[in-house]
Amino acid sequence: MYTYVLQIEENLGMVMVFTIYTAVQEKLTDLVADRQKRKREEEERKIQEQEAEEQRKFEGTKVTVETFLAWKTKFDAEMMEMKKIQAQQNIVSKKLTGKEMFLQDNSMIDSDVKFLESEDNSVEVDESLFQDMDDFDIDDDNLEDVGD
Repeated sequence: MYTYVLQIEENLGMVMVFTIYTAVQEKLTDLVADRQKRKREEEERKIQEQEAEEQRKFEGTKVTVETFLAWKTKFDAEMMEMKKIQAQQNIVSKKLTGKEMFLQDNSMIDSDVKFLESEDNSVEVDESLFQDMDDFDIDDDNLEDVGD
């Protein structure tokens, strides 16, 4: 505000509306430019911080012989423990495969044959359903296609 007061005092007694308008317009333009510059700088700073944060993610821990050997022993111990647990689970919940069932029980080999030979499971066919075959228009050409 102080600059406007000085501008007014300098132009006392003259037509000063245009002069004051120009001074205010220049000041507003400078303020807007400064605000945009600060906003741009703030955005650039945030982007640089984000890039630095991303870069820190990729750096990680440096691997030396000692740290690798320590990790390897720990990893091997975990893998051995996992194998033990998995072996115990396989023993407890082991289901026989079809082949193992047949190898253990020889009577299962003949069970399918006995089932097929039994007369209790015979299927009765109603031949009356097939007596009216004259209604079907089956040509010799169609029969040849079926044979292919």
